[in-house]
Amino acid sequence: VQLVESGGGLVQAGGSLRLSCEVQGFTFDDYDIGWFRQAPGKEREGVACISKRDGITYYSDSVKGRFTISSEDVKNMVYLQMNNLKPEDTAVYYCGAVIKMEFFIVENYSGVDYWGKGTLVTVSG
Repeated sequence: VQLVESGGGLVQAGGSLRLSCEVQGFTFDDYDIGWFRQAPGKEREGVACISKRDGITYYSDSVKGRFTISSEDVKNMVYLQMNNLKPEDTAVYYCGAVIKMEFFIVENYSGVDYWGKGTLVTVSG
């Protein structure tokens, strides 16, 4: 089982990036997929989650209206489209295989069975 993130980089405030997460070794029937981030000196936080099993998505208040999570089942890919980026979005972004979205919503990250290694997003002001 493996999750591989890509797409991070340096962008100016107000710009956009699309992160990709390639899922290997399991399908969207097995897990929900979440995007998380961790800024220097801060705890990891969940920003978006998608459940193909239940047909729902969830966003944290900090990114709602700016970020969009989606998936491409045939390619086993999950994406995070990030628009109107702000300097406070600067962080390492991770995707994770979540047992059920409920764990993501209540921020119980013991419900994440597998993590990717992360991709760095830097937003300059």
